[in-house]
Amino acid sequence: MLFVVRHGRTAHNAGGLLLGRTDSPLDDLGVRQAQALGGVAELAGASRVVSSPLSRALETAKALGPPVTVDERWREIDYGAFEGLPVGDAGDLWDRWAADLAHRPPGGESLRDVGERVRSACVELWAQARDVDVVVVSHVSPIKVAVAWALGVGDEICWRTHLDTASISVIAPGRSGATLRGFNLTGHLRDR
Repeated sequence: MLFVVRHGRTAHNAGGLLLGRTDSPLDDLGVRQAQALGGVAELAGASRVVSSPLSRALETAKALGPPVTVDERWREIDYGAFEGLPVGDAGDLWDRWAADLAHRPPGGESLRDVGERVRSACVELWAQARDVDVVVVSHVSPIKVAVAWALGVGDEICWRTHLDTASISVIAPGRSGATLRGFNLTGHLRDR
């Protein structure tokens, strides 16, 4: 199975700020969330753990226990000129992205770019994840693209989904390939 995990919370997340490439560490709650993820038996017992290179993902991945491999393809989308701004100050960015997956904010990256790099990472990992448990610790946009890949749909579905910090999504083998078994699972966080 492929477990795709969103990193624990950061101060940027708590403040409602756009957090793409800024290397923001976990806040106190994020550390507790990472510890809770480490208590999930399927994650702690995984054969392989892969992480985005950004510290919030790496900190979360290291809390799981198994050795961590870094893969640049799992880094968050680059918001460019909108990086660090409150979500509400992004103007028509969301509308532009919804209308055109190839739209790039000034100095940033398109969702199509994210889709290409994440889908290639999914294909590579799937060869192993069909037989053993593999965990990827990443960010909102890459995880949503991985879910779209599993469902066999376009990346435009990203605008119709929500992911909480420290949530788990599960992609399992099915009769016709990858199957979404769980999305935005947060039961492990009840006491955090």
